[in-house]
Amino acid sequence: MASVVELSYYPVKGCAGTSAREAMMTPAGLAHDRSFMVISEDGVFRTQRRDPRLALIQPEISADGERLTLRAPDSDPVGIDVDTSGPRRQVNLFGASYRGIDQGETAAAWLSKVLGAGSRLVRVPPEHARVTDGRTPGTSGYADSCAVHVISRATLRLLNERMAEGGSHPLPMSRFRPNIVLDGWDGPHTEDRAHRMTIGETELGYAKLAIRCAVVMVDQDSAAKAGPEPLRTLATYRRAAQGGVAFGSKYAVLRPGKIAVGDDVQVSLWGETEL
Repeated sequence: MASVVELSYYPVKGCAGTSAREAMMTPAGLAHDRSFMVISEDGVFRTQRRDPRLALIQPEISADGERLTLRAPDSDPVGIDVDTSGPRRQVNLFGASYRGIDQGETAAAWLSKVLGAGSRLVRVPPEHARVTDGRTPGTSGYADSCAVHVISRATLRLLNERMAEGGSHPLPMSRFRPNIVLDGWDGPHTEDRAHRMTIGETELGYAKLAIRCAVVMVDQDSAAKAGPEPLRTLATYRRAAQGGVAFGSKYAVLRPGKIAVGDDVQVSLWGETEL
């Protein structure tokens, strides 16, 4: 039986994550996950694909979500009171239009200096009603797609074994920015086939494979682009039918509730992999 060995949420899309021993799973994923997003001055989301220094920004959100602190190397931290009622503005995420609440000049000036480009910070508005795609529909904040990203240690272990065969160094799990890391499954990529599972008080429904992009080539500790791995090795055995390479799986939240490190995973529905 598998169990949860790591939980992480990412308050600001593209920035560093926060580890937790326990968390609330909301309909949009772990509480506060991707509830903020850095955008350019014309409203287009910033991503580590183009702005790898996002990885060095460490957000800290208060438990009640009312206070956000941002830290980065060689910069004084900045704290803001979170605005959930201000004017809405259009933001662009992968070509889709959403709404965001601008978090003001203090955050904008700090981010612009750290990233070296004009930037602003927006928060998901309370009325945000995004519908995510895949086998099980759901909702999420500013995540790339679905609410919850799951990877097992067996999946990473196989990748690192294959990379070692090609002379490459192993990668940490943080390179793939999952929300939930599981251990206990002997076979790699078992998360591809676990189509409905209960963890703690929560129930998750499989949505789709996680198709990987150039972000996995960014060292999350240094913000250095360290390609071509792992995409080069993944392309040898994890090519997805819809294009790209797959690593980990995305889930929608069927039942919110508390989830914690150490919780067992009960799979109630198995399916075939979509690879």
